[in-house]
Amino acid sequence: MSYEVKKSELVYKGKVFSIEKDIITLPDGRETTRETVRHGGAAAMLPIDENGKIIFVRQYRHSAGFETLEIPAGTLEKGEDPYDCAVRELEEETSYKADKMTFMFKMYSSIGFCSEVLYIYRAEGLKKGSFNMDDDEFITLERYTLDECTELIYKGEICDSKSIAAIFAYKDYLSQK
Repeated sequence: MSYEVKKSELVYKGKVFSIEKDIITLPDGRETTRETVRHGGAAAMLPIDENGKIIFVRQYRHSAGFETLEIPAGTLEKGEDPYDCAVRELEEETSYKADKMTFMFKMYSSIGFCSEVLYIYRAEGLKKGSFNMDDDEFITLERYTLDECTELIYKGEICDSKSIAAIFAYKDYLSQK
């Protein structure tokens, strides 16, 4: 099937993302409009401490209107490798450095309207580093076992897609060991 972009218009350009409005031709020849949030991507990590607990960040998310419980993550800087972003964000948000950072998978955060690709890593062998949060970040750390994480998902307390995907991928990884 072919989908051709006939016209593209930049509707909004912000600090983190932009919005484009495209007129596209459908495979049957009709034209329609698609709006896309363009985002440069992000990296996230599942930090596992020496006791096997997963370290989460609790922070306010304006789009949700409340504080969420998530795995640490951050936006890729222009031209930045996702691995390097994951290493940087781990220390910035949790104050830990990892002896071992293993790529788990990549995913689209919301493929129906957003181009953001998230690269998810497992961070192990954690050693204390130093916090270096952005000046507009107010983060608290929490630790949970894998079983507790699953319960928190089903209670709706972990409702972030990247965190849910990472937890279930890690659970699957452990079941295959």
